[in-house]
Amino acid sequence: MQDFYNIFPLVIIGGGILISLLIEMYSKRSEAILPWVSIIIFLFSGLYALTTVDYVSVVFQNMLATGGNVNIFYFIFTFGAAIVSMLSVEYLRKYDAYFGEFYILLQSSVLGMMFMAGARDLFMIFLGLELMSICFYTLAGLNRKRLTANEASLKYFLLGAFATGFIVYGIALIYGSAGTTSLEIISSRFTELTENILFIGGMLLFLIGFSFKIAAFPFHMWVPDVYQGSGTTVAGLFSTGGKAAAFSAIIVTFFAVFNNSVENIFTPYLSAIAVLSMLFGSIVAIAQEDIKRMLAYSSIAHTGYMTIGLAAGNYEGVAGIIFYLAAYTFMNLGAFGIVAIIEGRDETNLSINSYAGLASHHPILAAMLSVFMFSLAGIPPFAGFFGKYYVFIAAIKADLIWLAVVGVVSSVIGVYFYLRIVVLMYFRDAEAEISLSSHNTGLLAVIISVLLVIVLGLAPGSIIDLITSFL
Repeated sequence: MQDFYNIFPLVIIGGGILISLLIEMYSKRSEAILPWVSIIIFLFSGLYALTTVDYVSVVFQNMLATGGNVNIFYFIFTFGAAIVSMLSVEYLRKYDAYFGEFYILLQSSVLGMMFMAGARDLFMIFLGLELMSICFYTLAGLNRKRLTANEASLKYFLLGAFATGFIVYGIALIYGSAGTTSLEIISSRFTELTENILFIGGMLLFLIGFSFKIAAFPFHMWVPDVYQGSGTTVAGLFSTGGKAAAFSAIIVTFFAVFNNSVENIFTPYLSAIAVLSMLFGSIVAIAQEDIKRMLAYSSIAHTGYMTIGLAAGNYEGVAGIIFYLAAYTFMNLGAFGIVAIIEGRDETNLSINSYAGLASHHPILAAMLSVFMFSLAGIPPFAGFFGKYYVFIAAIKADLIWLAVVGVVSSVIGVYFYLRIVVLMYFRDAEAEISLSSHNTGLLAVIISVLLVIVLGLAPGSIIDLITSFL
């Protein structure tokens, strides 16, 4: 019976999908009901996961873990999805793009993310990945009246399928050399298995496939077009929940490396993509005039910072990544949320210059966007600063001081394009006044994101201690 209570966050989401299907099939008021059903399901699942974080177990023939950091990931996924649901209520209405499938796909993608975070078997990771990815491909092109959405969906599908091929081939090689897909057995035999070139090749292919999913350079090519073409709230989900789920899968697969029991032979690869992602994302973001493309390149840079934690290959690195993902999820969703509120019909108000003078007409929105920009830039005392601090400290402890230095340099470059928006909002006159339609639910979602970013910034030590206690 205890096992059932441990997997209850998954049961809540699974039951929610079935309830949402019935509402969409039989209720004429599904457009009004489904968003709130989704929000309640996500919040209930996330809060339950937090309250049962101490109930650590492995269920389903050692294929799925519960409790500990798995539940922390559950909280990130579900609360992030709740914020996306709240932001989408008015956003979908603005584009006359309500489809009942939207919330059902959103719930299904979160269930896939949860499978990935709790996986203790390579097949479980693949199951979760495919469930999440198929939902993402559909969500990207759900507003089929827009050509850019169709293009985004097709690009995401083609490159995502290509990346999945790497992952499947990697899993085949790992199984062929290890004789098992159980991550627990693979971790216990990791030292012995690394003497087999097939196993190393399989793990490297697995890493390359997930490098696509986390949008690391040079596997980032789909990101700017997909984020720009997708609905703004959906792009926020891709950049946060999808990235967090992919990192959770990498962490659990390479856990033998991170618990210091074996040498991290993948450090050169991880260090290279960390440096390239940070510098490429930060430098190219400077040249962007569209705010969604700027946030897309910013996402690539943040992938680089988190990959520093993977390259460090220690407990501090893993704890730093999990904290960073929590902070990044809420500060990035908040930023995308404000973009969704300000965005006009037919994709207007998306240029960075359209934010000029925002503080004089909409001071609350400008203040909240400033908080998100400061946090993304890594300025203390906001959560983004501590996310970077923990992964840089992990790199220093792993004698990768040069990697931490590159990270600091990249952060300094990033300050320019984040603060550019703040300067425009407060020190430039508006070219044209932005008229906003009613966005009460979206505004509430952004306020919740601001509060979570501030809370994570005020109590980082307690959260890191909680994460570390389960490693």
